[in-house]
Amino acid sequence: MIVITGATGVVGRPLVDLLAAQGIPVRAVTRTPTAEFPAGVDVVEGTPSEPETMASALRGATALFLNPRAVGDAAHELVALAARHDVRRVVALAAANVDDDPADQPSRFRGDRNAEAEDAAVASGLEWVSLRPTSFAGNTLSAWGEQIRAGDVVRFVYPAFEESLIDERDLVEVAAYALLKEDLLGRRVVLTGPQSLSHAEMVAVIGDVLGRSLRYQEIRPEAATQGMVARGIPEPFVTALMRRYATHLDQPQHPPTHEVEKILGRPARSFAVWVDDHAAAFEQRARVPG
Repeated sequence: MIVITGATGVVGRPLVDLLAAQGIPVRAVTRTPTAEFPAGVDVVEGTPSEPETMASALRGATALFLNPRAVGDAAHELVALAARHDVRRVVALAAANVDDDPADQPSRFRGDRNAEAEDAAVASGLEWVSLRPTSFAGNTLSAWGEQIRAGDVVRFVYPAFEESLIDERDLVEVAAYALLKEDLLGRRVVLTGPQSLSHAEMVAVIGDVLGRSLRYQEIRPEAATQGMVARGIPEPFVTALMRRYATHLDQPQHPPTHEVEKILGRPARSFAVWVDDHAAAFEQRARVPG
């Protein structure tokens, strides 16, 4: 039995689906047990950040997927509890920037405790793997989707900033592999997409896939910060994001590692493939009053 924390999230839910489709016994831990999962999935109510609620979820389990947002600051406590329940393996979801200054890790300001999750796995005495993905391809939809639906100009900072976005589906497949196979044990695996792209190149790819002439217009970080905060994004997160961009302007952040291809035996999905598979989300144009 494999226990998945963060089972309704961007990584956890498709991971549950993939394991279930392979016939692997899987237990989805959620604070909302009414959430729908595939037939055969054992759905257990629990709060990973409160390990005292997790005893029933861990009973009879062989492996634990540790989601850093779901577990919060309780990673060490939860993994220790898992060991007492004879769980043999823990796979932690961390991040490629986990060794950076915490002030330069935007996701920490949204609750991700990547370093803590990785440290708990490594120190557990159990079999362990830490997955360190780069930024998700889906982040581009969150950042620019509204502008692209409304028009053909994307206004954002630092057009030359580069990184290798990973398709979330590749991460999910590697996570399933890490939970089931032996050859990643004891490794911190940096997972990237197949190509490093600048912000401006990402927008160009989106335009090419959609068949639209999108244009990237650089704005000052102060203006971007004001706009994002006005949309309800926490200011500490935005500040850390802008600091990360500025810090890594001189060289691509996390160039391609090709670990996805080495592990899965096929190339990582390109950003263009991800855009094509999510084109509808970019193409829902805003209605014009009339």
